[in-house]
Amino acid sequence: MSEAQELNYESAFEELQRIMSALQNEEISVDSLSEKVKRASELLKFCHDKLRDTEKEVGTVIKDLGL
Repeated sequence: MSEAQELNYESAFEELQRIMSALQNEEISVDSLSEKVKRASELLKFCHDKLRDTEKEVGTVIKDLGL
C-alpha cells in the first residue's frame, strides 16, 4: 500500500492477514522480519483504535436514540 492511499480498517486488516500468512509460511526473510513485525504492530494498533472509536460512536448514537 502506498502512503498516498488512506488507510482504512479493511485495507489494514487485509495487509495484516498477508503479513501473518507470510510469517506462518516462512516466506519472510530474516532481513525483512523486523520491518514486517513492526508494520504488523502498526496495523494491529490502527485496527484496535478504529474498532474502539467505532464502538464509542455507535454507543453515542444508541444513547442519543434512547435505546
